[in-house]
Amino acid sequence: MPTATLVPFADAVSRYEPVIGLETHVELGTVTKMFCGCPARFGGDPNTLVCPVCLGLPGSLPVPNRAAIEYTIRIGLALNCTIADWCRFARKNYFYPDMPKNFQISQYDEPLCTDGWLDIWVDDPAADGGSRPVRVGIERVHLEEDTGKSLHVGGSTGRIHGADYSLVDYNRAGIPLVEIVTKPVPGTGALAPEVARVYVTELRDLLRALGVSDVRMEEGSLRCDVNTSLAPPGAAQWGTRTETKNVNSLRSVERAVRFEIQRQAAVLDAGDRVTLETRHFHEETGETTAGRSKEEAQDYRYFPEPDLVPVAPSREWVAQIRAALPELPAARRARLTAEWGLSDREFSMIHNAGGVELVEATVAAGAAPADARKWWLGELARRANESGAELAALPITPAQVARVAALVAEGTLNDQLARQVIDGVLAGEGSPDEVVAARDLAVVSDEGALLAAVDEAIAANPEVAAKVRGGKTAAAGALVGAVMKATRGQADAARARELILDRLDQG
Repeated sequence: MPTATLVPFADAVSRYEPVIGLETHVELGTVTKMFCGCPARFGGDPNTLVCPVCLGLPGSLPVPNRAAIEYTIRIGLALNCTIADWCRFARKNYFYPDMPKNFQISQYDEPLCTDGWLDIWVDDPAADGGSRPVRVGIERVHLEEDTGKSLHVGGSTGRIHGADYSLVDYNRAGIPLVEIVTKPVPGTGALAPEVARVYVTELRDLLRALGVSDVRMEEGSLRCDVNTSLAPPGAAQWGTRTETKNVNSLRSVERAVRFEIQRQAAVLDAGDRVTLETRHFHEETGETTAGRSKEEAQDYRYFPEPDLVPVAPSREWVAQIRAALPELPAARRARLTAEWGLSDREFSMIHNAGGVELVEATVAAGAAPADARKWWLGELARRANESGAELAALPITPAQVARVAALVAEGTLNDQLARQVIDGVLAGEGSPDEVVAARDLAVVSDEGALLAAVDEAIAANPEVAAKVRGGKTAAAGALVGAVMKATRGQADAARARELILDRLDQG
């Protein structure tokens, strides 16, 4: 459907109620694959990180990866799930070129983790404080093995249609893969796209905090399928959903939901019905297109995996895993918000800029929270935007930023000079103290030199001086500027103002 035929978003959500659901696939950061000893790492020449087990060769037998099971339990506990006393793997049978065995070892009706939730906060101008909580229910967290990767060569889309030929790289086949499936999330209205993005963002942060995955969407270690449906408000049943597959960025998760709401509203407005199908998201246009129809139920012919015994994690083991959980993002956010004296919105600004760890480390190095936040979200965020780099990629450490803040606090630098010091550190000229010494950037502390600059400024600007003598003290700003220019920004502006007013009052 061309973009021109879409229903405007505000119109769509005023007449239809969206329901969303998300299925997130996470490659676990184990050393080896799920059922064999091959390295579980990204990259490598095609088909070099493989063995008879992950290639599904006859006679090979799988052996479960204990670390992968522990990581999955860790995820389930962090998502407030019930951990099964007993579960087992199953064979999910279907043919696909990147499935070496023509079946996938997964979990079906007896997953490892069930019935949890994840609380998120979304911006809502209508709510008190400008945001409101949304509890996203978790249906299940189950463990399986990843597939290989098909590479479609030729054509313009990178997909199989129009390609000259296809190749398969099995390096990824057999890497431990956790699928986290939410329950349907109704009642979010116009916030549905944002809820989807914030949920995946919070889940990514939680998984990173748990240390179970590098959650790099650009490398495919975090992939998201987005389900969207529309129904008239108050309808007895939810609408027919579509499943947008393998959305690979946080922004695209939000865009995919927004587009599907607009597209489905147009379909319903035309008197047609929404087709139960998978859809592909196109990054360059923000649109989705039809993939595979799911109108007829897929029969994957699940049956228990005969080569694997059931998994029965002991209560003692689960308790040990729970006791070793790190501080989770929600608890950390609450702690830091209180310690730094911030509002939820102010903390969100730091988080969205990717600066929480940087500010925290800068505070740990001795800076006041306000100073750490000021420099990272102000001057350094501007530098990152100008260079197109991530904030954490700038060549300056939290300890160096803390030292700049300390030099300002003790009066050695003012803000203008501090920016020049940051310039020098970013340019590789050394530590803040080395840059101050090399560039001679310390604030002019010699009272005699400062008085001389003040007298020169007054003498050079008699009309301004007359205004100040006449009671217009605001005009002193121009004289302060002249002093700062004469001292190359190295004067203490506040002290210069005091001296100017004192001199003119005496005059």
